[in-house]
Amino acid sequence: MISKLAHVSPNATIGEGVVIEPFSTIYEDVKIGARTKIHSNVSLYPGTIIGEDCEIFPGAVIGVVPQDLKFDGEYTTVEIGNNTIIRECVTIHRGTKDKLKTAIGNNCLLMTYVHVAHDCIIGNNVILASYTGLSGHVTIDDFAILEGKVAAQQFVHIGAHAFVGGASLIRKDVPPFVKAAREPLTFAGVNSVGLRRRGFTDEKVREIEDFYRILYVQNNNVSNGIKAIKESMPASSTRDMILSFIEESDKGIIRGMI
Repeated sequence: MISKLAHVSPNATIGEGVVIEPFSTIYEDVKIGARTKIHSNVSLYPGTIIGEDCEIFPGAVIGVVPQDLKFDGEYTTVEIGNNTIIRECVTIHRGTKDKLKTAIGNNCLLMTYVHVAHDCIIGNNVILASYTGLSGHVTIDDFAILEGKVAAQQFVHIGAHAFVGGASLIRKDVPPFVKAAREPLTFAGVNSVGLRRRGFTDEKVREIEDFYRILYVQNNNVSNGIKAIKESMPASSTRDMILSFIEESDKGIIRGMI
């Protein structure tokens, strides 16, 4: 159902069963997947692609040109997966020539007043709590959770299943499976509760805990920790995933406990 009080461009593509409430504006070159609900006073700008079974709440603004002085009018998009919920007053900007898109995966929850800047790539099942702000080019992997009022600097990478405490400033990469908190942002343990909730076995959780114990507790720098891990821990998909994340980090990872 599309309200007669909504403005929907004839050049927008609207899927079956979509609901668009009064006073929302859907510009040309917008695609909305089946059964998605657009509440009142939502603005979807050109280049916005919304998946199926999403829900977008009042005041959200998606697909506006990026706040990047290098942006030169190139064609870019915002792409949002299926079953994602975007709450009140969230803002999501289009990409730039860097990635040509800003992308948010399936089954995500963006709470009130979240801002996602240009060229951010967010995986599936990610939660961004209220007032979280992502600067441009931030990457967040699957199942990561950022609590309220987190601010992420440009180009940082947050690993899968990571948990970042509220009001944190992210200036370094956050490795997979960890909890991070304090100022400056610091390793605060393994996200064991979250991992078990998602079906990780006790054995797998202990393996992850052993990895970070060697890295952060038993060694005084990352290089020594990686060397010790390679020498003492057998290869596994989890071990290799974490090692790859750390070794590929451009900004370096968060510090260990003091």
